[in-house]
Amino acid sequence: MAILQTWRDLAYGEGLNDKERENLWTGYFTIEKGIYEQILSNPTQVITGTVKELAERYGTEVLIMTGFLDGINESLKGYENPIDTMEEDTQVRIEIDPEKLYYNMVEAKANWLYELPQWNDILPEERRKELYKEQKASGTVRKPRKVGRNDPCPCGSGKKYKKCCGKNA
Repeated sequence: MAILQTWRDLAYGEGLNDKERENLWTGYFTIEKGIYEQILSNPTQVITGTVKELAERYGTEVLIMTGFLDGINESLKGYENPIDTMEEDTQVRIEIDPEKLYYNMVEAKANWLYELPQWNDILPEERRKELYKEQKASGTVRKPRKVGRNDPCPCGSGKKYKKCCGKNA
């Protein structure tokens, strides 16, 4: 079984009780924040190595690193790591796209990540606000204005809707 599936079973499956799962996620978020602080300190650096080497580099377990790689995968420049088939000795690469990463952090509601002070040196505050608004607007469903029976018909005929396209509605 690929280690991603092992991670997902542990983090989202039935193997842990509520308290154990809460402890797992609390620990994960702390480690995740530390890794992002390091990565964002040098955002143009391309980080490569095996999953096991990266886990050692960032002082964590292979499963936690796998969860991290799963989370960052959609925020990389022009490629994704083979997370579904990843094993300890799989070569991976982390080259972040700062705007994608910030957007995805907002989408995940991970304020402990998108509020990190390192962002001040990477993206201007105005751009961060734009990305924040863009992401929040993407989840908003807007219903089109309903045509009233006495409104002009949207087909452009000049007739009232009830006498034109709304006649058979």
